[in-house]
Amino acid sequence: MAKHGMKLMDADMHIIEPPDLWERYIDPAFKARAPKGWPGHENPSVLEVDGTVYPKSARTPAAHYQTMYDKVSGRYTHAIARGYDAVSQLEGMDVEGIDVAVLFPTRGLYALAKDDLDPALAAAISRGYNDWLADFCREHPQRLRGAAMVPPHHIAAAVAETRRMVHEHGFKAIFMRPNPVGGRNWSDPYYDPLWAEAEKLGIAVGFHEGGEVDLPQTGTHFPNTMMRHTCTHPMAMMLAVVDMIGGGVLERFPTLRVAFLEGNCSWAPFLLWRLDEHWEWRQQWEGKALTMKPSDYFKRQCFLSIECDEEPASLAIQGLGEDYFVFSTDYPHADSKYPEAAERFLKLPLSASAQRRILWDNCARLYNID
Repeated sequence: MAKHGMKLMDADMHIIEPPDLWERYIDPAFKARAPKGWPGHENPSVLEVDGTVYPKSARTPAAHYQTMYDKVSGRYTHAIARGYDAVSQLEGMDVEGIDVAVLFPTRGLYALAKDDLDPALAAAISRGYNDWLADFCREHPQRLRGAAMVPPHHIAAAVAETRRMVHEHGFKAIFMRPNPVGGRNWSDPYYDPLWAEAEKLGIAVGFHEGGEVDLPQTGTHFPNTMMRHTCTHPMAMMLAVVDMIGGGVLERFPTLRVAFLEGNCSWAPFLLWRLDEHWEWRQQWEGKALTMKPSDYFKRQCFLSIECDEEPASLAIQGLGEDYFVFSTDYPHADSKYPEAAERFLKLPLSASAQRRILWDNCARLYNID
């Protein structure tokens, strides 16, 4: 399937999990504590985890969460009718012209979003989600590719789950939210076994932000969702970039591939310039472990997702080059431009070479897909 003669991979396509996923798939020992989704097409991401409802915006009518999703439901009638199953996922991909999609969660972005979550429960939640996603991908394994949930709360379980999902199910990535858990930065040595395993297996690490939760997030002091959501996604990715590069993770793991997803990309030239400038300024005291400029690590190992209508991204691509950006539709979320995401991307002021790389080549390189 080609879009104007170009293959298309969605580097961050979402599924919507059934409300009872964890009740059906979690280890029976944890069934009484299984996360529970709210039913209804107006509640696609709402999840109750260990007694707490996420996202926070779903808790109050003033945030208009349910109204927002009800308003866009007409775009997703084919999926709603089938309960967002794998068949409807493929139908949505056909409409957009997507050949291959790497799948990320919706409710699952909230499943581990508590700092004080029992590590054993976090591990069980991850395994349950991954088993369900593996079943989902069996509808068309060549087109539906999984990104595995791993628990930051339990690093040994995260390493084991990474290994299991790659060896048993051929998953192409692991993902976590970018928000710190347990007061640890991603560059903390605590996470090194996970980065080492991902590097050894040749899979990508994806950071993916979600709605408001009980983890550290930028902008959550603002009084409404418009203001908070403007900040949370891109600024969380900026912090994660600084952490993974400035904290020496990419120095220690030089072939690890890292994607910063659904946080825009237009900020990248400024942030990398500033990080380079501060490394040069402070190198004699800090950053001694870095053997090259921070921006060089980024160009060696990192990828950013571009929104289909992100017009300032053309300047970022001009400044950094074409090799570091991947395409995403954000299907089937409220702010997705489905069914016109691919067409709107192709109207951005980008060269044909940049279009081809962003729509396929860079995505294939990120996820090691032939």
